[in-house]
Amino acid sequence: MALIKFTKRGIYCKQGDFYVDPWWPVDYAVTTHGHADHVRFGNKNYLCHSLTKPIIKSRISPDLNVQSLPYGESITRNGVKITFFPAGHIIGSAQVRLEYKGEICVISGDYKIEDDGISTPFEPIKCHSFVSESTFGLPIYKWQAQNVVFSNIENWVQNNIAHKKTSILIAYSLGKAQRLIKNLHGVAPIYVHNSIANLNEVIFKAGVALPLSERITPEISKDQLQNGIVIVPPAMRDSRWMKSLHHPVTGICSGWMQVRAHRRWQSADAGFALSDHADFPGLLQAIRQTEAEKVYVTHGFTSAFARYLNQIGTRAEVVSTHFGQEDDEENKVDLNKAEQSSAKKEEA
Repeated sequence: MALIKFTKRGIYCKQGDFYVDPWWPVDYAVTTHGHADHVRFGNKNYLCHSLTKPIIKSRISPDLNVQSLPYGESITRNGVKITFFPAGHIIGSAQVRLEYKGEICVISGDYKIEDDGISTPFEPIKCHSFVSESTFGLPIYKWQAQNVVFSNIENWVQNNIAHKKTSILIAYSLGKAQRLIKNLHGVAPIYVHNSIANLNEVIFKAGVALPLSERITPEISKDQLQNGIVIVPPAMRDSRWMKSLHHPVTGICSGWMQVRAHRRWQSADAGFALSDHADFPGLLQAIRQTEAEKVYVTHGFTSAFARYLNQIGTRAEVVSTHFGQEDDEENKVDLNKAEQSSAKKEEA
């Protein structure tokens, strides 16, 4: 019997009686990471990596019933051995390795294979079946080396400062923002939106070293911001506050910026192809290293990517999930809050 099946509530392991990243409330949810399209409010019990625990309690509710494990440590549920391994996606992100009577399945969640210097690097795990994302599963998506991308961002910032412009980087509050802070430290003072500052505090308390950045408050002048780097989440992109800054210019940090048309469509002044997902070669490398007999392809360019895998001799099948693509993450935080509010009203 297969270890997992795909249901309307999410990826289900019948033998262990639990779900991985369910999108509807369940009794027992194994969570790959803290992005809102992978962890939802309303589950009775959560299991996640040790660094993800404070993140989801901060983002969703401090009252969650959460058990956590470090990488490489296992727990057995109804005979199914569950182990977390690094996914390299964001801080605390994990691949979920399931083992039952000699059968091994790995659910990767979201992942990237390049070491970003802040997340624990991706670790390939040999298995019989592998669930892989395909967010950027087309050959056009091939990232430049991280140091090249950050050099381009640094040059852009310094040019903006020289021309009295305010550099605003649009990045997710969890993952991309911390990566920018880590790699742009020392270029100019870094000022961050409240949502980013709050998560930075949680991450720092969990034991992850982050360079200093300053929370944006009314006391910080627009002149200060003009001589620094401003990092805000996508929800702030068209805000009146941003437009009120001295000569604001925006740079969107996203894998979608690999395609010039995307940058024009989003009316950005600059686009930097910086992603926390694997590019096309990275997806192929990760899958090859698993030596999996069967690959299940989820969210992204599923049909095209699965078709390519089958053509090169890797048995692959498309699976429809509710997981979003890269641009959906920030919006789903609001969805989580709405679900939480609704649940509290029902309890009242």
